Amino acid sequence: MHDLVIRGATMIDGLGNAPRRADVAVKDGRIAAIGEVGRDATETVDAGGLTLSPGIVDLHTHYDAQATWDPTMSPSPSLGVTTTVMGNCGFGIVPSPPPVRDLIMRNLSVVEGMDLDALRAGIKWEFESFADYMNAIRRRGVYPNVAVLVGHSVTRTAVMGEEASSRRQATPEELARMKAVVADAMKHGAIGLGSSYSPNHSGHGGVPMPSTISDFSELDALAGAMGPGDTGVIQLASGNRSVEELERLAARNRRPVFLSTSVGMYNEQAPERAINLFEQCSAAHKRGHGVYVQIPCQPLSFDFTMANAYPFYSHEAFGPIKAYTPEQLKPVFRDPSFRARFRDNISQPLPGLIFQGNWDRVMVAATALDKNAPLVNRMVDEIAREQGRDPLDMMLDLSLEEDLQTAFLGKFLNVVEDGLAPLLRHPAGVIALSDAGAHLIYMCDAGFGLTFLGHWVRERGDFDLVEGVQRLTSRQADLYGIPDRGRVAVGAFADLLLFDPATVVISAARRIQDLPGDGRRTIRDPKGVHGVFVNGVKVFDAKGYARHAKGPGRVLDRFVPGGVAAARALA
Repeated sequence: MHDLVIRGATMIDGLGNAPRRADVAVKDGRIAAIGEVGRDATETVDAGGLTLSPGIVDLHTHYDAQATWDPTMSPSPSLGVTTTVMGNCGFGIVPSPPPVRDLIMRNLSVVEGMDLDALRAGIKWEFESFADYMNAIRRRGVYPNVAVLVGHSVTRTAVMGEEASSRRQATPEELARMKAVVADAMKHGAIGLGSSYSPNHSGHGGVPMPSTISDFSELDALAGAMGPGDTGVIQLASGNRSVEELERLAARNRRPVFLSTSVGMYNEQAPERAINLFEQCSAAHKRGHGVYVQIPCQPLSFDFTMANAYPFYSHEAFGPIKAYTPEQLKPVFRDPSFRARFRDNISQPLPGLIFQGNWDRVMVAATALDKNAPLVNRMVDEIAREQGRDPLDMMLDLSLEEDLQTAFLGKFLNVVEDGLAPLLRHPAGVIALSDAGAHLIYMCDAGFGLTFLGHWVRERGDFDLVEGVQRLTSRQADLYGIPDRGRVAVGAFADLLLFDPATVVISAARRIQDLPGDGRRTIRDPKGVHGVFVNGVKVFDAKGYARHAKGPGRVLDRFVPGGVAAARALA
């Protein structure tokens, strides 16, 4: 007898084959039969008129902390995601010796836009080593499958403490300890190594995140500690690192490199810049070295306050004040000479900078004073016109009035869809960067997969449904070496998404108050999703989350080589 049979769906297998109407049977967490299936089943789902595909694989999430208190890892499963990769950019929460735990949380709260009080109230510190963490998540149980990267910054913090953000060079003994952490993590099931060299990645008090100040040779040494095999990936926010450097890293360590960078996103001020980066990665593929660009299928959002205005940091006026405290920043922001310098910067912006003076893409996301609440969800340029003021003055004065607590949301990259489309189609691109679990105070991009199916497939027609599903499922799993997932095939794990292609979409963002310590977060809801199954067990349907004493997701710890072959197969 089968555990589950889904009957009468139009099946898209995630492997690029044509859709077909079929029953799908599940036994012991795997797909047991496809086609005409007998009636004997513990549970039967009538899926007539709906489409059944593999569940979405989200390669870039930050659920590391949330997974310790919320086994659903909401909202990703509701948005069709059945497998997540955590620890991206090197910002995890292990290793975590007790003396540095609060430092880890403080930095994480800033770099990933998380509620510090919620982190302090919510994280269940039942672990210290990477192996401890994996076992703690297994014991607690999760709804989606999870794979975990070992993080460069958090490892540096565990070994060097506060000096991890101020001292560029680790001692030989410190580097040896960091390498031992990476080797141990790989032994206990890490999917790879995460890092960042992005100058925009700052921690608590404006300090740089630890990996960003390290010499690139340190990352190379840690990658070398991953072991002699060729399983596992290297993921990094690459900052100003060249594809040539990353190709050498991939070649030396026989592992694919997945980079995220603003250089790889469409910017109409420098329209050829991103596609040139993708082409450089394709050239590396032809030489047998996997270098890929993680590309979001929606505008890249930057949530910030003027206490940590990182989208503006690349402008000269902000150079001397990046590490200032809020109290130090207030007189600077009042100073007419600072305003004049910043105004001059954005009147003649350098090509490729994130912010080009386009105030029509900066929105007031939240206000600290009730009297300013009518400004929420309105663009800075619109408010300034209404008030007859300069947008820069309006923004700074509002922030000063609210003690620099006003929240803004900027969308500067990947806004022009006709420029973004070729990047999404490019064989060197990987649709990712949802940042699910992070920046949740003011935004939520966890529904990237449903956005892709609803907008890029159905509305724009840049992809047909077969290719669109493949881009979100088997391709992701194969590139990262996650076996038997991202496909509807006999013997594969039964991670499945049942949906209506004609209506699938995500809702507008809404705020809820359910974080530890009554913290608030922003989530989105699915539309057109009728069932999400992880290892053959329903975790979500149109009515909401299923209740399980222990989530059916698995902590993934066995991987196979990924990389170039998967990209060539799709190209």
